[in-house]
Amino acid sequence: MIRVLGSGSRGNAILLEADGTRVLIDAGFPPRVLAARLRAVGVAPESIGAVIVTHEHLDHAGGVAAGATRYGWPVYATRGTIASGPAAWSALGVPAHPIAVGQSFAIGTLEVLAVRVSHDAAEPVALVATASGSGARVGIAYDLGETTEALAVAFERLDTLIIETNHDPAMLRGGPYPPVVVQRIGSRRGHLGNAAGAAFIARVAHRGLRDVILAHLSEICNTPALAIAAARSALARTGSRATVRAASQQAALVLQPAVRRAVAVQLSLPFAPGTPGSAVDARPA
Repeated sequence: MIRVLGSGSRGNAILLEADGTRVLIDAGFPPRVLAARLRAVGVAPESIGAVIVTHEHLDHAGGVAAGATRYGWPVYATRGTIASGPAAWSALGVPAHPIAVGQSFAIGTLEVLAVRVSHDAAEPVALVATASGSGARVGIAYDLGETTEALAVAFERLDTLIIETNHDPAMLRGGPYPPVVVQRIGSRRGHLGNAAGAAFIARVAHRGLRDVILAHLSEICNTPALAIAAARSALARTGSRATVRAASQQAALVLQPAVRRAVAVQLSLPFAPGTPGSAVDARPA
């Protein structure tokens, strides 16, 4: 089971579950918000076996220290992410286990592979998680400015693809951000736009791909309709019949592998930028 608890510039967290193992991918929300979102989808925070952090930016790592301290979550991240992560990790004695790029490691019934990606962080990674029981594979790649052949090879034969489609290039260029921010977002160390994300979807599409989830959509420089249209057009050219959905900041997307359908769970704790505890990353994306 896959639960995207929220994805965007104000926080990211994805919960994977297989045969009793629950692993959180990133914890980028304030602790109370993250706990509420977990409970909204029927998960007790203390039941999570570990959190894997893709990189140190606060919209992915801001709630890691509090969650690890309060609920006993072991933390897994690359050495670069651990060294550059929030200072509270070491100050609070959070147990951080280093993971190596290109080498698989196991957490319960999940086998996880970390793949290096290009982003303006210390040692950011995409992840491929495989359930040992069913063999189901999910690939998660967000916060990356470009895709590579190595990433495409690692993401072959997925059942579920979670891929960033952060912005529409025209909306980004015509948006409110200053030129330096526009350049950062659109750079090779920034974020994938709709066309780039769609091209990668087409690259890794195959007959067994069931679900594509579009992640980290900008609330200013994109719309779900634009992102979904680009992804569906790319898939149509491959003959794939995968279902495409866009994750959001306000509603949890719950994917039930057994029936291959998703339901949106409206969360009762939406928060607006600028409210106390909501601005988990001041950098636009």
